[in-house]
Amino acid sequence: MSYLALARKWRPRVFADVMGQGHVVKALSHALDGDKLHPAILLTGTRGVGKTTLARIIAKGLNCDTGVSSQPCGVCSSCKEVDSGRFVDLLEIDAASNTGVDNVRELIDNSQYSPARGRYKVYLIDEVHMLSKSAFNALLKTLEEPPSHVKFILATTDPQKLPITVLSRCLQFNLKRLPVVVIRDQLAKVLDNEGIAYELAATLEIARSADGSMRDGLSLLDQAIAFAGGEALKREPIAEMLGTGSRQMLVELLQALAKGDGAPMLTALKRLETQSPDYAALLNDVAASLQRIAVLQLLPDARDDDDDADIVALAGDMSVEDVQLWYQIAVNGRRDLPWAPDPRLGFEMSLLRMLAFKPDESAGGAAPKASGGGGTRPTPAAAGGQRAQGGGVIAAPLEVPMEPAPPVAAAASLPDIDYASLPWHELHEQLGLEGATRQLARQCGWVGREAGVVRLSLSPDASFLLAEVRRVALEAALSKAFGERIELRIALRMTETAETKSDEAESPAELDARRAQEKIKAAHASIESDPVVRAFREQFGASVRPGSVHPLDS
Repeated sequence: MSYLALARKWRPRVFADVMGQGHVVKALSHALDGDKLHPAILLTGTRGVGKTTLARIIAKGLNCDTGVSSQPCGVCSSCKEVDSGRFVDLLEIDAASNTGVDNVRELIDNSQYSPARGRYKVYLIDEVHMLSKSAFNALLKTLEEPPSHVKFILATTDPQKLPITVLSRCLQFNLKRLPVVVIRDQLAKVLDNEGIAYELAATLEIARSADGSMRDGLSLLDQAIAFAGGEALKREPIAEMLGTGSRQMLVELLQALAKGDGAPMLTALKRLETQSPDYAALLNDVAASLQRIAVLQLLPDARDDDDDADIVALAGDMSVEDVQLWYQIAVNGRRDLPWAPDPRLGFEMSLLRMLAFKPDESAGGAAPKASGGGGTRPTPAAAGGQRAQGGGVIAAPLEVPMEPAPPVAAAASLPDIDYASLPWHELHEQLGLEGATRQLARQCGWVGREAGVVRLSLSPDASFLLAEVRRVALEAALSKAFGERIELRIALRMTETAETKSDEAESPAELDARRAQEKIKAAHASIESDPVVRAFREQFGASVRPGSVHPLDS
């Protein structure tokens, strides 16, 4: 007898054997038990999660000799024929190779005939999204009102490509990707039943590579058994077969980072180079591992059974600040990898940045480390930039003040200037403002300062700049300049008319505009008084075109 692949040998035969899809199994079981199954069912999900398997179990439940039930007997001729793929009233159609409208019309014509063997005629259309638009249109009416003896089961990995008119006629069930721990346990069960020795870590490697697909996991298990050549399945050889041996070296790299030791990192990088890995995928793995470590540090209850013990240990060995910074470096390094001279160099440079740049513990106190994978939340570092080892500047975490800030002392970093004596159009330039806050200051006019209160006026035309966050930023800058706590009040001016021209001082923007106009007028007057221009005007009737005269320094 020919060898039967594990993916076929261990295909679930009843709903109870289907793993990880309880929400779908429950609904289908209730429908079958009441013989109220919808005439058109759409099963969606990634490859290998059980779409075809569920369709065959449904076909058995509908046509079992014992009656319609969610628990087919599995021993009658109908059940055995469905399991072996010989049941004449279960028609499996590959839409990828039968995309045309003629194929669908043939299907519709045949659906009118009564079942030859069973109670229902079941059409399983796999990868239904591959049908052409005209084929979908031909199928619509039959999907909505099929003959009473016909059930349609549509399966697809890409439901977004289905017309909304088809989706509205189907009962849709979305099958989930299977967790790693579910695939791992099933692989262990298969190996136990097959009498093959194994390490649990080896099944975990295969389950991770299966990427949520039980079928892929069983196929990889077949490959691993052949690779082992009759010996026990062990993690190291299986990782070599799968090309995931770099995962252990990834842990070694992270351990070297946690210790701040470059020697073991260099050794791991040299060993890694001999495997010719995909450095882009490896940087993704670094970022994913750091993200998991961050979760374990801040949310210890989120620990899963499939978490590596090494990753859990690293969560206690790294400070929270380091993990956040290294994750950002890994993400940026992945983005910049195409521009690196070589992918290996780009990967190594990202790790060297992680080793060289760390939040300076001397600036804001030693950063606490989480204990046991979930310890304490860190106290935010002091506001402002922190000096990194090697001279780089690293932005500190954002600090949320719990109480009003005390009066601001005079800043030693500001030049020794008597700010109180400066006019507003000069003062606002000395405050170090940027962006929209600087524009707000330029559009304000000085009204006065008294008893710790500074009053400014703002033109109604610039009222869109008056946001609270900008007012607070400008208030902080003034407090820093004057060396005392300043309360800033900004009032909108009344609409100005010729009669009510404001006595308030001009804003810097208005002052600049007025000076620019004065320069233009002076330049225009200079041109008009030029002897050559006067001669052209008198002899040829020439004139100076409006708007064509500009000061030399504008």
